[in-house]
Amino acid sequence: MAVNPQLFENGMPVPFVNEIFVLSRDGVEFEIDKITGSHGGDVKAKGTIYLSNVRMVFLANKHVGNFNAFDMPLLYIHGEKFSQPIFFCNNLSGLVEPVVPENESRALYSTHSFKILFKEGGCGTFIPLFFNLISSVRQHNRLSISGMEPQINPLQASQTPVDEMMRHAYVDPNDPTRIFLQQPTPQSELRRRTYHLSPAERSI
Repeated sequence: MAVNPQLFENGMPVPFVNEIFVLSRDGVEFEIDKITGSHGGDVKAKGTIYLSNVRMVFLANKHVGNFNAFDMPLLYIHGEKFSQPIFFCNNLSGLVEPVVPENESRALYSTHSFKILFKEGGCGTFIPLFFNLISSVRQHNRLSISGMEPQINPLQASQTPVDEMMRHAYVDPNDPTRIFLQQPTPQSELRRRTYHLSPAERSI
């Protein structure tokens, strides 16, 4: 994960090379803990979720202190759970491991707990695509592991069969999710970057 990832002026996340944005979903409330600089470490904000073949990015409608957006690589998410409570809105919760900068200790970073609450409309399009993507990303990672130590690189997710998933996606008329039929930014604006992992993270 990363706080305040790079964004275009219109708020769209700047994509990685070979990253494909699948959808965006407005009208969500996002909760995350252990954010440095926020009051008590907990942040709650309303905004938009972007889902790609590499990560999930939350973009807040308004800044909460120095918090504007949050980047969660799909390979770092675990313990995900979709809940449909009777008296409250549907929500997706889980844990996400931190991205530890090079030359820093993993002990300085804690696992985050997150929750996405779907405040406006259903989520019959978003949820199946999310679970299909995260399953495909994990399967690809298992197949790409060579040797004794797994190389968990979130950008390997770019090899997942996103086009196939989108062709067969069920579109729920009650779900305001917007599916990207073409990518919103030209190839020339893609950034070349990698996530850096500590040896301990590679063993997750």
